[in-house]
Amino acid sequence: MFYVPDVTSTFLHRSSVLDDIVDLDRFPIHRLASSVRSELVAETRAQMDEFGCCRISDFIRPEAIERMRLEAVSLHDQSHWSEMTHNPYASPDDPAFPAGHPRRFFQHRESGFINSDLLPADSILNRIYDADVMTHFVWECLGTGQPIYRWADPLGCNPYGVMEPGHVFPWHFDGNEFTVSILVQKAEQGGVFEYVPDIRSPGLENYERVQSVLEGSREGVRELDLQPGDLQLFKGRFSMHRVTPIVGATTRYIALPTYVHDPYRMNRPHHSTNYYGRATALHHDRAMSLVDGLVD
Repeated sequence: MFYVPDVTSTFLHRSSVLDDIVDLDRFPIHRLASSVRSELVAETRAQMDEFGCCRISDFIRPEAIERMRLEAVSLHDQSHWSEMTHNPYASPDDPAFPAGHPRRFFQHRESGFINSDLLPADSILNRIYDADVMTHFVWECLGTGQPIYRWADPLGCNPYGVMEPGHVFPWHFDGNEFTVSILVQKAEQGGVFEYVPDIRSPGLENYERVQSVLEGSREGVRELDLQPGDLQLFKGRFSMHRVTPIVGATTRYIALPTYVHDPYRMNRPHHSTNYYGRATALHHDRAMSLVDGLVD
């Protein structure tokens, strides 16, 4: 006789790993039969469908955010810093395209990452990322019908993004389908997230529209001024996005737990090197896997 586990009770039992992190009273993501949870998922899906992005305010408890901030500060000196120019795809220059084409439109970037492999085992960010109940909640909110997985990329699966005063992160696409972010520390001014929802899709780069935004068009550009503790879900592979320059004396930290449809694919080696400072043997081994036909 086969035993079929009660998923609801399993999640209730395991919710203790998130009790001190997520405000489970307001956001009972562990109670699958809860009407509050169902309404939260429905609202999130509606925002994702309409805007390619959603925000759940104050999702993470203030005490947990403070602990994440202290963790990021303690690892700050190990950040990989990069000051460079790159196109929205983090790909090499390709003279097969004309000057000014998005593939040849290079912008200045200065920012850093605290790579995922630097996080201690008991990191709150690791606890969030490793929690099955969180993965299941994100999957339901995305509403894609396809399963999602924690990302195989050992450097970029759940890093902290770091931006110091004067830093800017220009228009770009992510190497993964979806990004989940949690703002940990806000800049005094600037550091606003801007994006163009679903500007491309698998098999359709939409270079003309991308070029228009790169050249300054504000058509379709949306802004999201995140606050510490906010949970953001975002279609980062399909929606071009940027973070405006950091102004003032406060460093911006943001946690980036990332989920994908393909458990095998990682960042391309050039993409990983540009963003995280290096590429592992696994990045090179899996570099030939091209799933959706889009430029990285």
